[in-house]
Amino acid sequence: MFASLHCDNENVTAKTLAELGEFGLISLVQESLGSSDYVLIGSGDDAAHIATADGTYLVSTDLLIEGQHFRRDWSSANDIGRKAIAVNLSDINAMGGVATALTVGLAAPGDLEVAWLRELLAGMVAECDKVGAHIVGGDVSAADHVILSITTMGDAERPVPRSGAQPGDVVAVVGELGMAGAGLGALSRGFRSPKAAVDRQRVPEPPYAAGPVASAAGATSLIDVSDGLIADLGHIAKASNVAIDVSSAAFEIPDAVQTVASALGGMDPLGFVLTGAEDYALVGTFGSTEAVPEGWRPIGRVQTGTGVTVDGQPYENAAGFEHWR
Repeated sequence: MFASLHCDNENVTAKTLAELGEFGLISLVQESLGSSDYVLIGSGDDAAHIATADGTYLVSTDLLIEGQHFRRDWSSANDIGRKAIAVNLSDINAMGGVATALTVGLAAPGDLEVAWLRELLAGMVAECDKVGAHIVGGDVSAADHVILSITTMGDAERPVPRSGAQPGDVVAVVGELGMAGAGLGALSRGFRSPKAAVDRQRVPEPPYAAGPVASAAGATSLIDVSDGLIADLGHIAKASNVAIDVSSAAFEIPDAVQTVASALGGMDPLGFVLTGAEDYALVGTFGSTEAVPEGWRPIGRVQTGTGVTVDGQPYENAAGFEHWR
């Protein structure tokens, strides 16, 4: 539907989605959208910031597809329900906000057991309860596989976009890194351990309280680590027109990540930390070391230039997760 609309030189030669890629598609959509006085922060961040007659709100949507984002032979229905909600709540958290309401779209095959659906819903409600949010509606349809589309709304006193990082800012992170990627590596090869890593792949644990705390501390930019740390820092760098360098010495490698890396043929465990997807930690930038909130770990600095480096050098295989690639 966007083929006849304007797109930039990077996207104009692509003939298929595989050639365009996930981020190329996002850019194409962004270029095709108009502006509105009601849209304070639009497409390109973890959530949009919308003005209303009596205030503002945040809104974000995530789509989860069976076989792409979860597998029923790997995860219980409760786990899938919790994960579906967690990745959505994380987007609001990554804007410095708190989620308040969600709508859920569910498509599923007719032979799906009702008991499985009850467990799915129980997991969704349990995850919502962690932040005091509520599911307020949605829609259902038939499909060959389970598909979940969730829209989350929330509030923030000071929404933090990706575009505010400045040279000299401190880069800091809160939450686990590498565990979900290591868990995926284990599950993909038929392993069900180490349990700590496998559990994080099945159900992430975003640091829900950290987003509002970072906002109150004056964070200049925020993003959740969904595609991989370097990839997501790349989104901040691009949106802010800056470069970011992180120090490998700043990272502690969890025991479970080291175990998986060894079991998979001696892989570098730092690779899981820097490029593993679906951790849903928060990474952001702050004006000084003193501004970094308690519990956050400084890992680097914002610089002039472009791109993301590790110890001053490009990191091999730093692309992170991208659909169609």
